[in-house]
Amino acid sequence: MTPTSKQHAFTDADRHLMSLALEQGRRALPDCRPNPPVGCVLVRDGVVVASGYTQPPGQHHAEAMALAQLPAEQEGLTAYVTLEPCSFAGRTPSCALALVANRVKRVHVALIDPDPRNAGAGIALLRQAGIEVTVGLLEDQARRDLAPYLHA
Repeated sequence: MTPTSKQHAFTDADRHLMSLALEQGRRALPDCRPNPPVGCVLVRDGVVVASGYTQPPGQHHAEAMALAQLPAEQEGLTAYVTLEPCSFAGRTPSCALALVANRVKRVHVALIDPDPRNAGAGIALLRQAGIEVTVGLLEDQARRDLAPYLHA
């Protein structure tokens, strides 16, 4: 277990929702390159309210695409994200800060981002904002989907 993860008993519903996020991530290919093909699903009371995937460089990342689909500001959402939300701004704003600004309550992350600019910083930012974060949900599947990015 990594220092940024914690023990959590994932439910069948959690696994199903992360599998939907993984499907979203696969939709990003090949247009998202060189960015990783990340997927995000936003859930309220067990119901998917929005989803997204990494767009071509300079456009929305998965979390921002999903948040942009919300019809109005919603509090208390749970996000299922296949790769740790970015903590830094580059061509696009920080996804971790976007989740904080939208008052997401919980974030399930499949895999910690190995990019040294992030590598746990996105998770730390979320936790500092009081958001519950779990790591490792369907990690093996996410690792397979993101393998080319993880080795780049």
